[in-house]
Amino acid sequence: MNAWIVGARPRTLPAAVVPVIVGTAAAAGMDGDTGSLKGVIIWRFTAALVVSLALQVGVNYANDYSDGVRGTDDERVGPLRLTASGVRPAAAVKRAAMLAFAVAAVCGLVLAIATTWWLLLVGVAAIASAWFYTGGPRPYGYAGLGELFVFVFFGVVATTGSAFVQIERITPLTLLVSIPVGLLATALLVVNNLRDIPGDTVAGKRTLAVRLGDTRTRVLYVAMMVAPFVAVPFLCGLSGRPVGAMSLFAILLVRRPVQRVIEGARGPALIGVLGDTGRVQLVFGLLLAVGLFIGG
Repeated sequence: MNAWIVGARPRTLPAAVVPVIVGTAAAAGMDGDTGSLKGVIIWRFTAALVVSLALQVGVNYANDYSDGVRGTDDERVGPLRLTASGVRPAAAVKRAAMLAFAVAAVCGLVLAIATTWWLLLVGVAAIASAWFYTGGPRPYGYAGLGELFVFVFFGVVATTGSAFVQIERITPLTLLVSIPVGLLATALLVVNNLRDIPGDTVAGKRTLAVRLGDTRTRVLYVAMMVAPFVAVPFLCGLSGRPVGAMSLFAILLVRRPVQRVIEGARGPALIGVLGDTGRVQLVFGLLLAVGLFIGG
């Protein structure tokens, strides 16, 4: 597989896709449109999806670059890191990150022009947060705040933002459905950092997993995988869109990754758990989106 594709970390991309489709589906029908698309503006959906994917790829390349030049990826167990392995020059990886952020910025600008100027501020905050996760003199990812970034920007902001560009307002439903989306996105980072505890500890990278320790990080992962399925019946009932509860079928995919984490999988054994977690998030998001759209 092409090194650039590996460096983009495809297994993390569900974290970018799910909030856009869920937010868009939540917005469907809110303005009383009963047509086949229920008022969904396809080009805005597409632009929002490009923004989210570009941000995810950008943060992956930026993380690769920043960790690589700091030397914190030297003992990494997970997938190939372009900078640390020397497969690609650090400067090239940095340019790839900047290119991805530029794509996100251009598409975000188009959406802001079509809706409201303050989306520009949200976009600037998202790109800055993506870079300073591991970049800059004091990266907040090294201080255990990475999970908060993921929950906020790949949960709340991405989901409600995708709905906003459709209906140009924020509603209780779009805020509520962003919570399970954010939890599953954060679970991806939690299991990633669980795998990296030994190397991050040596490198002085104080992620939340390093701070919590192995056992409590495993508990946190399980909680984040289970909580969305506990929340969905309440969210769908309160919103008047009960069909969204079809997302509960995704719980059938939860057992394997959760069991492997509970049983103490470590190092390379957790790479598969990362992929399983992404599949749970993607299937959950697709089912929730279909249910919300039907009920809209």
